[in-house]
Amino acid sequence: MERPVPPRPGMGATRTRLAEILRVDHAGELAAVQIYRGQQAVLKGAKGRGRIAGQLSEMEQHEAEHLARFDELLTQHQVRPTLLTPFWRAAAFALGAGTALMGDKAAHACTEAVETVIEGHYAAQIAELKDRDPELAAELTEFRDDELAHRDHAIGEGAHEAPGYPLLSAVIKAGCKAAIKVAEKI
Repeated sequence: MERPVPPRPGMGATRTRLAEILRVDHAGELAAVQIYRGQQAVLKGAKGRGRIAGQLSEMEQHEAEHLARFDELLTQHQVRPTLLTPFWRAAAFALGAGTALMGDKAAHACTEAVETVIEGHYAAQIAELKDRDPELAAELTEFRDDELAHRDHAIGEGAHEAPGYPLLSAVIKAGCKAAIKVAEKI
């Protein structure tokens, strides 16, 4: 699990930190939607893949609901989204499509790796915000619970059986962690 960011001193520090949280979470949910869309683009029309395509569609819907809420929060708090939105959109779609081309288990391995990182990320934010902004912490808890359900589903569907799972998972997790750091700031 990530460690919560300690409170920063100075005028405007709380607002700056809230902007970082909202920006990175918005970027993450946008990326999650695109990963699932990329996976569905490959698997939706493939023979015998209707079940997984339906599962991916359902998980995409959860992520789209989270994204819509972060759209509202960005507007409410007058926070701009990351400047890298077009890049995140394309990279996430490519990640989804690429893992789906490797097969169902690799698509699930992608979900498991991403959701594992995101769960730790949300947990750190929840710990940071629980006293300062309990309403937002409660919303993030709901979103984290959805992410955990997606992760657990992916594991149940054989994520760990994907070809090259240890390397695939490590690369995706490292990419997610780097994306989180960049999206907070840019």
